[in-house]
Amino acid sequence: MCPGCPHRGIFYTLKKQKLFVTGDIGCYTLGALPPLNAMDTCICMGAGIGQAMGIDKALGAAGQGKAVAVIGDSTFLHSGMTGLLDIAYNRGTCTVIILDNRTTAMTGRQEHPGTGRTVQGDKTKKVDLSSLCGALGIDHVRKVNPYDLDGLAAALQEETARPEPSVIIAEAPCVLLRKGGPPPESLFMVHEETCVGCRGCLQLGCPAIEWKPGENKSGKSHINESLCVGCALCAQVCPKEAIIKTHDDNR
Repeated sequence: MCPGCPHRGIFYTLKKQKLFVTGDIGCYTLGALPPLNAMDTCICMGAGIGQAMGIDKALGAAGQGKAVAVIGDSTFLHSGMTGLLDIAYNRGTCTVIILDNRTTAMTGRQEHPGTGRTVQGDKTKKVDLSSLCGALGIDHVRKVNPYDLDGLAAALQEETARPEPSVIIAEAPCVLLRKGGPPPESLFMVHEETCVGCRGCLQLGCPAIEWKPGENKSGKSHINESLCVGCALCAQVCPKEAIIKTHDDNR
């Protein structure tokens, strides 16, 4: 996944909470790869929601809070709505995460009914995902910021614990949709004197984070500023607060 991808924090959190993830087809399928290793199934478009429902019904109470489905916004509008309707109609207790990056990112960033523009770029009706999920029978729908790891973890714990179906909409645009780069003060660097080489930041799988080997198998993390987009996930996971803004004068 690209540096700054909004999907990264989702999969990092899913892995930490040791949830079984029924996945789908899109950029986020890369969440199945190391070091995230946080997607367990991927068959075809829309199948992840049906699989989560199957697990829910097969395991019953024993499966409560153990599995979630992830699906992109364009894939949800293409073939995920029927699966969510099935969950509501057949009284499932699944949690579905819609990864709303406001585009069809994997195949070229095309528009879709949730972007408010046609494929020609003309303005059109925009589907409200929250209202749509409610119309399909889901009473518990909430939006989260996928770059806020603490807030995301809390939302996941609350929704997966519900004995009712729920939807979490992780809302943040694809990083490739951003115009221009971030200002220099929003980029991050590793304060080498504080870094203890624990490699915790490497578990995010961000291409901007590199490893600089040292002597006797030691080493430090390093952030490539030409790749960093300032998403701040690495700063949130560092246990020593060794990742700081490039213009941070507090050190």
